[in-house]
Amino acid sequence: MITRLAHVCFFTDQPEPLKAFYRDLLGFPFVFDMKHDDGTPFGWYFDCGNRTFIEIFDQKGAVKQWGGDVIALKQNSRTPYRHLCFEVEGLKEERQRLLDKGVEVTEIIQGMDHSYQCWIKDPDSNPVELMEYTEDSMQFSR
Repeated sequence: MITRLAHVCFFTDQPEPLKAFYRDLLGFPFVFDMKHDDGTPFGWYFDCGNRTFIEIFDQKGAVKQWGGDVIALKQNSRTPYRHLCFEVEGLKEERQRLLDKGVEVTEIIQGMDHSYQCWIKDPDSNPVELMEYTEDSMQFSR
């Protein structure tokens, strides 16, 4: 039985900005890193709450550890991946906090599911949805 999302994994060519985005800007606590035998870290875990995590790997470090090829990571490419969504309480205030830090944030709209949402992008241009549920949100209207 599947109970919840465990983690979302990103490979990146710019681990420091990506780690700073999820840790410093969005506020997800660093949990642990994964290291090569020589002690060099190449992967990082961040706690998103309720036993869910974001896992970030430096692409070159992952290839060194597990093999494979380093590939060109294209920003804004068309892939099956579409976005990552975080639940937010106080979306209006969170949007303003991000704007105050210089982050580009879309306007808040109400989606088809009756939840409020706005959007940002991480340093690798991955779309990130910020969603605030309402009493009418379809996710809970069963």
